Amino acid sequence: MSGETTNVLEFSLGDGRYCIDIAHVDEIVDATEDITSVPNADPQTVGVVDLRGETTTIVDPTVTLDLDEDTDGRRIVVLSEFDATGLLIDDVHQVLDVEESDVDTSTASESTRGVIRRDDRFVVWVEPTSLV
Repeated sequence: MSGETTNVLEFSLGDGRYCIDIAHVDEIVDATEDITSVPNADPQTVGVVDLRGETTTIVDPTVTLDLDEDTDGRRIVVLSEFDATGLLIDDVHQVLDVEESDVDTSTASESTRGVIRRDDRFVVWVEPTSLV
């Protein structure tokens, strides 16, 4: 599988940069709607919103990733493989072409695939299945 290229969506949570495989992304929307809290929900569940007539569960990835980041939560990345579930993120930056050899898997965990070095920063590749 060497030389395989994957497109990833780079986004921010606080000061950190993260990415997910673009194949997991259905759409990206502004978080303009009020999020309704759901009593007794899992800690990572922020609540629900109405996106185009569909109730969508909004998840905060900083909880699952155990990040101590101040986030704005201005955008929602709606995931394609989960029924009406979205990640609450700060901002979307770009879609990157990532070669398998660019990923440092020594830091991989249950929730991350590894890190990618981009210019003067690291981008953590997150596995969306571990966030929901």
